[in-house]
Amino acid sequence: GSRFLVCGVSESNGQGMLETMWDHMNLLRIYTKPKGQIPDYNEPVVLPASKGPPSVEFFCNRIHKGLMKQFKYALVWGASAKHTPQRCGKDHVLEDEDVIQIVKKVG
Repeated sequence: GSRFLVCGVSESNGQGMLETMWDHMNLLRIYTKPKGQIPDYNEPVVLPASKGPPSVEFFCNRIHKGLMKQFKYALVWGASAKHTPQRCGKDHVLEDEDVIQIVKKVG
């Protein structure tokens, strides 16, 4: 297992240390955006990247097992998007700090 020794963290170097820890733990932060609202940057969905970068489908299954049955497409903003926003299918690969909005089928 990995071990961290954290001591003497000042506000000026704390953010850089936090970024290094996220990279070391191989985790991605994906932010959700409800329709018509701003993204929730306070509580990301944390996904492991150790088995390869996660897809939209992996994200949906982490949120709720039945979400893929209602899935129509996703809107994605961030490093993985070719344009803002990008309309994506279930196989789109997400990157750290992407923002995602799930659009469900009607009916």
